[in-house]
Amino acid sequence: MDSWKEGRFFMVINKENVTIGFIGTGVMGERMARNLLKAGYNLNTYTRTKSKAENLLAEGAKWKNSVAELASNSDVIITIVGYPSDVEEVYLNENGIINNAKQGSYIIDMTTSSPLLAEKISKAASVKQLHALDAPVSGGDIGAKNGTLAIMVGGEQQPFNALLPIFEILGQNIILQGPAGSGQHTKMCNQITIASNMVGVCEAIIYAKKAGLDPEKVLETITTGAAGSWSLSNLAPRMIKGNYDPGFYVKHFIKDMTIALETAKTMELTTPGLELSLSLYKQLAENGEEDSGTQALIKLFN
Repeated sequence: MDSWKEGRFFMVINKENVTIGFIGTGVMGERMARNLLKAGYNLNTYTRTKSKAENLLAEGAKWKNSVAELASNSDVIITIVGYPSDVEEVYLNENGIINNAKQGSYIIDMTTSSPLLAEKISKAASVKQLHALDAPVSGGDIGAKNGTLAIMVGGEQQPFNALLPIFEILGQNIILQGPAGSGQHTKMCNQITIASNMVGVCEAIIYAKKAGLDPEKVLETITTGAAGSWSLSNLAPRMIKGNYDPGFYVKHFIKDMTIALETAKTMELTTPGLELSLSLYKQLAENGEEDSGTQALIKLFN
């Protein structure tokens, strides 16, 4: 059932012999973890605020009291936390995943984080004979709930192949982009695209209103044409209805754009659209909207 290749241990993934450890049960994480439970996997969970895991515990997940306890009692460990500093603490701290996971375990960081940090984690994991993938996602709360996320993976082919059954529970568009860090670089491309697009979506809705049009009818037309995008189809209706509940927090989008901008600068790239969007979202956060959904950007235009 289990196999060795190039001196490294690869576990065969199936529901009967694998326990998944899940760290981070926020807007995205709770929905993703629930899909794994529904698929029949044994699930351990840990989060800094236990109350955030209560729904999952009621549905069959098992609580672990620390990152170390979860890591030592799980075969596949998935994290989706807030910031790169959180990722570094969870993985590289003395009481973190890498120092406490069992040899041959798979570790998957699905946080949007730094490509350089993903490379650092991969190297540290290799020393401990662990298989690390960086696998950030896109698709928001809707994609997390429906198991239709786009999953952008960095790492080696064999761990990716082994983990594909798990990825297929969480998403639909699942692509190994390249070596460690490639998943995070791909997510930066995703966020750069969304950054400028969100400004355009807001401007289009305001323009429609100023022109005396019904913005919902406008969306019926333009979402099916060349202007179509995920944000236009899924977030613009929320803007029109004044629904600013977070599918993805403003503060986390600012974090993502900041990582993208800093990484672009190291590659000597100019990203004026990204810079504009970041400045607008920072202004929005200063107005008290950091815990709102990214669609709250339209408040600046109103």
